[in-house]
Amino acid sequence: MKALSLRVRVATAVAMTCISIVVALGLTLHTASEELEHRLVNQIVSEEIVFLIRHYLENPNAVIRDPGPNLQYYVVRNNTDLARVPETLRRLPVGHHEIGTDAEELHVAVREVDGTRFIVAYDAGPHETRELQFRRLLWFALATVIVVAAAVGYWVAGLITRQISELSARVAVMNPDTPRAPLVEPGQAPEIATLAGALEQYQARIRSLIEQEQEFTGNASHELRTPLTAIRTSCELLEMDRGLPDKARARIDGIAKAALRMTEQIDMLLLLARAKSPETTDTVAIAECVNDAIHPLKTEIAAKQLTFRNDVPVHATFSLNRQAFDIVITNLLRNAVMYTESGHIHVRLEGNNLVVTDSGIGIAADQLPHIFGRFKRGGSHGDGFGLGLSIVKRICDLHGWLIEAESTPSLGSTFRLKLA
Repeated sequence: MKALSLRVRVATAVAMTCISIVVALGLTLHTASEELEHRLVNQIVSEEIVFLIRHYLENPNAVIRDPGPNLQYYVVRNNTDLARVPETLRRLPVGHHEIGTDAEELHVAVREVDGTRFIVAYDAGPHETRELQFRRLLWFALATVIVVAAAVGYWVAGLITRQISELSARVAVMNPDTPRAPLVEPGQAPEIATLAGALEQYQARIRSLIEQEQEFTGNASHELRTPLTAIRTSCELLEMDRGLPDKARARIDGIAKAALRMTEQIDMLLLLARAKSPETTDTVAIAECVNDAIHPLKTEIAAKQLTFRNDVPVHATFSLNRQAFDIVITNLLRNAVMYTESGHIHVRLEGNNLVVTDSGIGIAADQLPHIFGRFKRGGSHGDGFGLGLSIVKRICDLHGWLIEAESTPSLGSTFRLKLA
């Protein structure tokens, strides 16, 4: 599930706070309104029953008329008077009563003085109607507050997170090798300025580490080129000896080619360490590269009695960097030989995909997603530090190639390299 953005979360918090306050205030007003209405009606009924009793005692023969449409008086002295009283009010005990609900609610007060029963009935329907209207008004106000709070909250959240968003956008395009304006700017909030300063320091440390790595790789490549140059020079001098046997001459030629490939691979690894893709490309015969990469491994293949097949068509060529491709195919074939004890290793071309298949020990399903990481190995079998496939992945990323792996434990692995 995708996490919500900071702006949305801030807006939600602001809106929920406003809504909670309005709901609490509305509930308080509604409760207070109901309580006040209830007390007011009870007070009216109580005052009217007192007035009715006093008026009757002062003049028992006077005609008592109802004061309004919502208030009725009843004086019960005999059965004739009782017959005029509504059925729902006849047998009510002395006290205060509420009959019905909502719009038909009656508040009734019943008293007896010297055998005479006094009844006052007050129709509280209009009060209940006003309460219903008030509740509807509260619901409408709540809906309005929700809409307004959401809009205002989103706007306020934008103001709050604007500097963070701007800083995030600038950090996203930061490059240690590219000059840029400082992240710390006038007018930034103190917290944002502190964060920007920390990012500045972090990038400075990264730049320092990159410079140290580049210096180290440059020195290492220079030191490695010196003995390789000496080996190639010695091979050239030995090949000038006309009395050298053909078998020895072939071995010397192999040593010279290996030294040349090592020199080219050192140059490639130096570019890789500096995260730069070589600009030079050549028309490369893929079958020839596969044969050159498998040549140093033939002794181990023979010792394990493996079957190696290179089914890449001889005429198949691609425009790519030869050094980079040599490193990739060499690592893939070396891994295939290392992790295969019996069976076969098969290289074929499917469209733009170079496929390397083996019948080796395979890779466990839980390890397969991590095999292209640094120091990650498909198993404990064989030697190595788990850097080969990591280098392969970095080279593929720099050149726009795609490398994928499929594997079944105990049945083998398949690596698919999409070149274009």
